[in-house]
Amino acid sequence: MTQSSSSALHTSALASLPLLARGKVRDNYAVGDDRILMVASDRLSAFDVIMGEPIPGKGELLTQMALFWFDKLGHICPNHLTGEDPESVVSPEEAAQVR
Repeated sequence: MTQSSSSALHTSALASLPLLARGKVRDNYAVGDDRILMVASDRLSAFDVIMGEPIPGKGELLTQMALFWFDKLGHICPNHLTGEDPESVVSPEEAAQVR
């Protein structure tokens, strides 16, 4: 895990799961053969460029906003959420990266 000022998560590092892809903001890990764990980092992207300084708490806020809307709209449009706690699929040492 690469961290910058104020405990910002710039790059996740979950050794317990295989990394599938690292995007501009999210890192995707394989959880078994049929699930993906998406970790929203604090990286900032503008005009297809990842800025040097992450924004502490940005990834957590993005995740909370997504969960809110998936919950609100789930009865209208099914989504990909499993309801499984992300902390249950990583090691205890890595749990802080997926909160």
